[in-house]
Amino acid sequence: MKENVQYKNEALASLKGNWAQSVLGILILLLISYALVAPMYAMILKDPTDLEAITAAQNRFTPLIWILSIFFIDPLQLGYVISFKVMSQSGDGRVVGNMFRIGLSNYWRHVWAVLLRGIYTVLWSLLLIVPGIIKALSYAMTYYVLEDYPELSVNKSIELSMAMMKGRKYDLFYLYLSLIGWFLLSLLTLGIGLLWFYPYAQACQHAFYQDVKHDYLMRRNAEKAASEYAPAAPASTTPAPEAPKASENPEDYMPK
Repeated sequence: MKENVQYKNEALASLKGNWAQSVLGILILLLISYALVAPMYAMILKDPTDLEAITAAQNRFTPLIWILSIFFIDPLQLGYVISFKVMSQSGDGRVVGNMFRIGLSNYWRHVWAVLLRGIYTVLWSLLLIVPGIIKALSYAMTYYVLEDYPELSVNKSIELSMAMMKGRKYDLFYLYLSLIGWFLLSLLTLGIGLLWFYPYAQACQHAFYQDVKHDYLMRRNAEKAASEYAPAAPASTTPAPEAPKASENPEDYMPK
């Protein structure tokens, strides 16, 4: 397991020479998002004191904004996240082009991934905030898994993310905490600094994924080797212990 400073150094190394494209990518996402909500805010600002008109505008535009976000912005955001994986592994810093290419390829698979991950997170959040945060951390590697293992279904990709994050959720949470200082400094620039903070955070998260994936594969290989060379258990008349029920596993309280 690496230290946070190593993830950050790897992130800065991958971003070297690619900052302009990374910032432009998040700026495009923000402009598209603003274009979706602009008509609603234009109606609201006509008369901010007219509560009835404000409610009517929200009822009219909110479902449309939600639908457009799911079917257009969310796939592009997924493409933006994966573009940092491409940048790190192949040196391809064309973040904007890769954002559209990756996000809009396998389109319905990506839409379903964003939607299903969101549904699971919301369901867990209905219990309490803490379970929702824990599950969000478990699902954090889903987009990378989708790209690395295209043969897996979306649900299996989520489950593989959970398997990779087993015992590593606090490590990711600690990585996020270590970035809070930069986030707060970005807010002091009236939010302009966020254009640089978000790419940096995404690059750090991908560096974390590479470490988690490596550890997971090493663990799986070790378990496989141990099972292949383990001596056969002697025959016994003592009945095997009963397997624990699924409900005894905290990961099984909600659908995966």
